[in-house]
Amino acid sequence: FISTVCNFMSHEKCLKHVKIPCSCIAPSLVRVPVAHCFGPPGHYKRKFCTVCRKSLESPAFRCEVCELHVHTDCILFACSDCRQCHQDGHLDHDTYHHHWREGNLSSSARCEFCKKTCGSSEVLSGMRCEWCGILAHAACYVIVTPECTFGRLRNMILPPNCVQLFSRNFSKLHCFRISENLQTESDEDDDVDGSTQGSTKDIQISTDSSKQTLKIFDGNDAVKRNQFRLISVPRIAKNEEVVEAALRAYYINDDQQEYELQTFTQQVLLSDDVINRNDAAEDSNLGSVFRESVPEAWIIRAKPKDEEVIRIYPAWLKVGMAYVSIRVNKDSTVQTVIKEVLPLLGRQTECLQNFKLVEVLMGSKQVQRMVLDNQELILNRLKDIRKTSIRQMNQTRFYIVENSKSIVQVNLFVGGLPPQLSPEEYTNILKEELAIKTNVVTVSHVYQAQGAVVLQISCFSEAERIYMLVKDTVVNDKPLNAVVIPTVMASKIPQNCCPLLVFVNPKSGGLKGRDLLYSFRKLLNPHQVFELTNGGPLPGFHTFSKVPSFRVLVCGGDGTVGWVLGALEEIRHKLVCSEPSVAILPLGTGNDLGRVLRWGAGYSGEDPYSILVSVDEADDVLMDRWTILLDAEEPAEGAENGIAEPEPPKIVQMNNYCGLGIDAELSLDFHHAREEEPGKFNSRFHNKGVYVKVGLQKISHTRNLHKDIKLQVDQHEVELPSIEGLIFINIPSWGSGADLWGSESDNRFEKPRIDDGLLEVVGVTGVVHMGQVQGGFRSGIRIAQGSYFRVTLLKPIPVQVDGEPWIQAPGHIIISAAGPKVHMLKKSKQKQKKTGS
Repeated sequence: FISTVCNFMSHEKCLKHVKIPCSCIAPSLVRVPVAHCFGPPGHYKRKFCTVCRKSLESPAFRCEVCELHVHTDCILFACSDCRQCHQDGHLDHDTYHHHWREGNLSSSARCEFCKKTCGSSEVLSGMRCEWCGILAHAACYVIVTPECTFGRLRNMILPPNCVQLFSRNFSKLHCFRISENLQTESDEDDDVDGSTQGSTKDIQISTDSSKQTLKIFDGNDAVKRNQFRLISVPRIAKNEEVVEAALRAYYINDDQQEYELQTFTQQVLLSDDVINRNDAAEDSNLGSVFRESVPEAWIIRAKPKDEEVIRIYPAWLKVGMAYVSIRVNKDSTVQTVIKEVLPLLGRQTECLQNFKLVEVLMGSKQVQRMVLDNQELILNRLKDIRKTSIRQMNQTRFYIVENSKSIVQVNLFVGGLPPQLSPEEYTNILKEELAIKTNVVTVSHVYQAQGAVVLQISCFSEAERIYMLVKDTVVNDKPLNAVVIPTVMASKIPQNCCPLLVFVNPKSGGLKGRDLLYSFRKLLNPHQVFELTNGGPLPGFHTFSKVPSFRVLVCGGDGTVGWVLGALEEIRHKLVCSEPSVAILPLGTGNDLGRVLRWGAGYSGEDPYSILVSVDEADDVLMDRWTILLDAEEPAEGAENGIAEPEPPKIVQMNNYCGLGIDAELSLDFHHAREEEPGKFNSRFHNKGVYVKVGLQKISHTRNLHKDIKLQVDQHEVELPSIEGLIFINIPSWGSGADLWGSESDNRFEKPRIDDGLLEVVGVTGVVHMGQVQGGFRSGIRIAQGSYFRVTLLKPIPVQVDGEPWIQAPGHIIISAAGPKVHMLKKSKQKQKKTGS
């Protein structure tokens, strides 16, 4: 058997065991309406549409927060049943139930209960909880206890009831800080949803010459947008057959006797009289048949009713989908409905004025709420909704809500401002550039060193205006950026919970960062996953500033790790958890720090779930960080030889190593090549090839760096051998995993460790020597070991710190320990523990 509405297939013997609801009743089963967060359409192999259950062969949408996949022309029929990741003042509760999503599981997926295979790559099959990841058959999941404990990752997930975000005027992409370029791409497809792509998909059904294809609109809104569905009916067919086919096309399961077809004319939207005349014509000719002369476009309309039964949902119920059904007639107003409903809910003693009736449209992209006027006639309201769209009527609910003073508080992080200003100066800049209204906007936090502020806004429209305006505002030739950030209610976080703050650099690792962003948003709460290209690390640290205990996962190269550690050092004094441990998912080219901490040479597609389990089981270790003071005594030569003029004095932080001479020169040439053609540098293999190429060009260099610099270690002058490069190393990995110091024991020096408070100084004689070190044939020349270094440059010399190169003017470089050691997470050697969800 196959469902004529949603294409669900079943054996005859299995029909009595079917537990899967049809797409036409899906809106009635939504527990808490939460809109989906759709990015741009893409191609998804071996995935199936949640609405029509067919394979996604053409471009389709997927929700960035949950596992929903849907065709472009089915998106209007997907209801708002996404994960509830935060509290927004509507239907908030502290108990979380499993959030089941059907299908799109791997074919090896096994049911948690009967242990048999429940996934399939051929059809939508099996159920998965999108919080704890538990898998089950459709017949087995109904016996699962409803409460969800968030499974194996429970201690890493930021519980949704601890997060608050008022987001009425912001799209879900803005709320979850998903890149703006995704927003623009998806917006361009809004007009395609129901017409063009829909027609190409469905038109194939009418190749039979005995059938004809008709355009069906479901109301005035569809006519205005030119969004129609195509149906195929016999060339001679009764009205009832066409109405039934039209209802199926719009996933409506009502009695077809309650609907009728109306001829589509251009005047249909101009006058109710025209509509009434058309209705009358249909009524007098119900038994007519469709012939070849009929128009190809029709509008399906609901017949007017004198009374009907509606469902009213009480908004104060914390769990469940309980509702009361009442009969309304043409005299029923919103006030009479409230009066009739309250006794049925046990609230008969309360005053009517304390309640309101809210109409909620549960669209896939947005949940729209509208408070109804007490004197409005309910039947008229239902008639208006159906006239607009019978599909929307199927997705509309009525909630009875207690009147309460709603507190609006939108937190907006604004970065890119000039650093080191006072709160008053920042307020004045925002008044001048953004014309902020100080009666509804206050500056709640100031980050002077970073040139950033957090605005607390008590008006939705003002928050939206500022957010949109910031994107086009430039201050001191620097563009501003704005990020909507949630409020984390730290007092609600369970004691044993240590949420993971995830930073991902989507530009690292040949675009693997993009896929990791999606995976981590799906496995964790999206509010704990931050994209570093959207405001940097500061919005994430600010969001977690009140969290008593948390860990950090940085997904990117060594440069990205240094960026995050530097931001952590600057903001540490404002965090309740001032020393969070940091794990690394290496996405860069060298990934030396990732290698030392056992996270590997680079990410190559491992299961993101396993990575999170490894982070949970990782060991806490300490690591030294170093401050480098660059004090140029004279400016470097202008623009000659590509030499930039540094700003003296300058302070940079170092985690891995600092190189002077040939090592930095190669990095600088690579850096210039990448700036000229950034599109080509999207794989580790290509990047390393460019390094080899620039190295070969320097192979004939003379060894005279020792004549151009002087070195002092712990107040003692050190004589330098004949070298071309001098390197200070903090970790036992350099240049993509090479051991520059070497493993031989030496009585002159202590065995290096990453937490010993000492740096090792090594020399290389040229490109050939560096190649031999990379190949493991030689080590560098051991020069010194110490905790305080002073290097005097006698002429401009290339310098690189953790892969960031520049030309340093003559002067002094002072290297010393930087504050407290940083807590890092080292991957455990033990195999992952298998624990049930």
